[in-house]
Amino acid sequence: MSKQTEKIKELVAKREQARLGGGEKAIEKQHARGKYTARERIDMLVDKGSFEEYDMFKLHRCHNFGMEKKQYYGDGVVAGSATIDGRLVYLYAQDFTVNGGSLSETMAQKICKIMDMAMTNGAPVICMNDSGGARIQEGITSLAGFGEIFERNILASGVIPQISSILGPCAGGAVYSPALTDFIIMKEDTSYMFLTGPKVVKTVTGEDIDAEHLGGASVHATKSGVTSFAAKTEEEAMELIKTLLSYIPSNNREEAPRIECTDPVDRKSDLLNEIIPDDPNQAYDMYKVIEAVTDNGKFFEVQPKFAKNIIIGFARFNGQSVGIVANQPAAYAGVLDVNASRKAARFVRFCDAFNIPIVSLVDVPGFLPGTGQEYNAVIQHGAKLLYAYGEATVPKITITLRKSYGGSHIVMGCKQLRSDLNFAWPSAEIAVMGASGAVAVLCGKEAKQVKEEGGDVAQFLAEKEEEYTEKFANPYQAAQYGYIDDVIEPRNTRFRICRGLAQLAHKKQDLPAKKHGCMPM
Repeated sequence: MSKQTEKIKELVAKREQARLGGGEKAIEKQHARGKYTARERIDMLVDKGSFEEYDMFKLHRCHNFGMEKKQYYGDGVVAGSATIDGRLVYLYAQDFTVNGGSLSETMAQKICKIMDMAMTNGAPVICMNDSGGARIQEGITSLAGFGEIFERNILASGVIPQISSILGPCAGGAVYSPALTDFIIMKEDTSYMFLTGPKVVKTVTGEDIDAEHLGGASVHATKSGVTSFAAKTEEEAMELIKTLLSYIPSNNREEAPRIECTDPVDRKSDLLNEIIPDDPNQAYDMYKVIEAVTDNGKFFEVQPKFAKNIIIGFARFNGQSVGIVANQPAAYAGVLDVNASRKAARFVRFCDAFNIPIVSLVDVPGFLPGTGQEYNAVIQHGAKLLYAYGEATVPKITITLRKSYGGSHIVMGCKQLRSDLNFAWPSAEIAVMGASGAVAVLCGKEAKQVKEEGGDVAQFLAEKEEEYTEKFANPYQAAQYGYIDDVIEPRNTRFRICRGLAQLAHKKQDLPAKKHGCMPM
């Protein structure tokens, strides 16, 4: 046997050893926890045979606390490039079978190399988190590694899409890398995210809580809004990533992928002519409107379980990827609050960063009143949404379906925030406030006088409300001033959006020269 053949055999053996991660027993334990290994996850996500691994033989350099005896090729993370549906991506998957996936200095170097390559080549970066956190035995070098990763997350923000999947533990400082990325997918039951664990919480606050209720997928999908999606299985998590990528570009210099449209652009939906109830206080389902206007009724919702009074997600019009922001009258009357405002603001900014047009479907009665909102800074959170719409330079089309009152009218993509096309249905009520509230303010003294004279106050107020509605709570006054470009028949909404997007295909709009704005945080 030649020396060359011997060297090749040695290489093959080392590769096989590296692919085993922490060894067969550790892999069995991983499977017993209901989790896949790092390489199995990558194989599920990428095109078959496309994964190119880098730094397979990297080893840590720590000799504290007997760590020199715990050397494994790759050092707890599998990193490389691949294609998904033929598109280049960079990705890394933490390997829990190697020292619990804990982050070492060399592991951080591998991750940073991948992120640097993604930036250089203008491709999305995908991370799969399953880690016990910083490697305690390495001390400050492990923390420095986290810092290096976070800095790259920040520099990559708005340049390339960053997607995180949480498939196991993610605690302490480790949570900040996913938090800095654009989208987070959490696997139900086996994943969690928190800064301090149940034991520390118990010690400091006396609160007795387990990991699932402190930072599980259900918590972050419904209460905190930290995660964009909650997946029942790891397979579902990978499919969510693939679907998400199909709607977004590879970097901020490209347009989102466009597909052939099989749905007629001029398709009319008679359902829309009847969907608005006669009673202005009666709810209807905004999902039905979205389904009626998008290509083939498809809609990929983001954060579906959080702040349900506003809907965000991706759809297509004539094959073009578009971000949809829509108030939901069927949830808290579609009112804006702290959570709805920050949910929508983040999404609008993502769409603007990556050249994705924004279509807003408006039916909003106002901001939720009360000390709970005011004490939690609804003013600042509402201003985030206002800022996001006003700053966005992508094509923006706003359709007002019914209510659009006061400050909430302004923050939902009004003409003054440089929306390109503003349409309204005949049922639209665009005013400072609703008829009953306005009449209470405007006619309070007259109502008191009517009461003193023994008149019918209810009838008087009803007449005044009807007068106010006729004069103000309609789309035509806004149209008179040019704040609405056209009042359209509801069933033609899809056609008007598609034609509007075609018209705005080459839109160019710049912001004033500055380092960056100071968005209300």
